[in-house]
Amino acid sequence: MRRSGLLLLSVPCEYGGIGASWIDIFGAVRELAQVDSSLAHLFAFQHLQIGSILLYASPEQQASLLRGTVEQGWFWGNALNPRDLRTHLTADGAGFCLDGIKSFCSGARDSDRLLVSTQDARGGFHITALPTVREGITVLDDWDNMGQRQTDSGTVTFERVPVAQHEVLGPPGPFGTRASLRACLAQTVLGMIYLGIAQGAREQAIAFTREQSRPWPGSGVETALEDAFIQQHYGEFHVALAGAEALSERALARLQAAWDEGDKLGAEGRGEAAVAIATFKVAAVKAGLDIATRLFDVTGARATHARYGFDRYWRNLRTHSLHDPVDYKLKELGCFILTGRYPVHGFYS
Repeated sequence: MRRSGLLLLSVPCEYGGIGASWIDIFGAVRELAQVDSSLAHLFAFQHLQIGSILLYASPEQQASLLRGTVEQGWFWGNALNPRDLRTHLTADGAGFCLDGIKSFCSGARDSDRLLVSTQDARGGFHITALPTVREGITVLDDWDNMGQRQTDSGTVTFERVPVAQHEVLGPPGPFGTRASLRACLAQTVLGMIYLGIAQGAREQAIAFTREQSRPWPGSGVETALEDAFIQQHYGEFHVALAGAEALSERALARLQAAWDEGDKLGAEGRGEAAVAIATFKVAAVKAGLDIATRLFDVTGARATHARYGFDRYWRNLRTHSLHDPVDYKLKELGCFILTGRYPVHGFYS
């Protein structure tokens, strides 16, 4: 990823980056996820962190951090899990001291810089940008989940880590309507990974069915391609994916439009983007889990051999889709349909 130059897609041209649109960036995420969803995850989180800097940091901080990203080839890790409140920032002379633990820190092990969320003594919420190698920061090799196994999404500990004032992002920081687009970026990351997994699973299943699957003796046909039940499964896969793909295009268009509004972004533009992204994400999860489960119905018993690794699609999607419950996304959408109220700003909606 470092050598490809694609880690600079989201860095604006004024800082030496490529300045690609979110539509193009997330298109790349989806294509990577078709083949390797862990790689897509790491790639996407680089751009999520850069997007966070563009939303949270002051102009001076943006210039310093993003030019450093271009000139030094920094890869950004994530230690921003907002549900893990075990990190604390205390005043220490002219700066601060950071202590605590963060879980689900994707990409932290090979990162050059980390974005870390933390609370101060008064309960204030802050985002800091720190060198991963700074004394007191320890990245643990403890990620051992059943899916997304190469995302290094383990734990990071902080012990008396010095933090300078300029390393605390803001103003504006993580507040306000425009800053809340970070959640929209994060939810789109998830949806595009799910869609890519579903597309990859379908394509692998098609290739296997065409090349190796045999007709069942009672089918009355000469090839698996002519089997009516297999054809029906693929028809259902097509409908589910076509719907998710169309919804992804609408979600990306709404997200880009909201981003392009800049500081003029209002509640309606932000809300429309959030609803479109949530709708797409739910469709992608449901289509992906269904295809990843039923692909064995169209490939047969031989497809369960370990050398094919077809179980990875379900394991990766099932693990990643638990990031935040789909049930709550559906609740938000149902509330919007019935009352017209947009999802409340937060790190997950």
